[in-house]
Amino acid sequence: MFRPPPLLSLATLVLLLGACSPTVRVEAPEKPIEINMTVNIKHEILVKVEKDVQQLFDENKGLF
Repeated sequence: MFRPPPLLSLATLVLLLGACSPTVRVEAPEKPIEINMTVNIKHEILVKVEKDVQQLFDENKGLF
């Protein structure tokens, strides 16, 4: 019965395992990433303005 040399068997095994390895590629996107935070900023401004107006009403209860 024919039996291949151990070095040939090892080389074949390495080539087969190398062909099955997954490939991972890291690439930069074509367009820049844009983060829009205007909603949060508007929310904070509205809360601050609302607190200031409430304090004005509390200080001047006799006007209204």
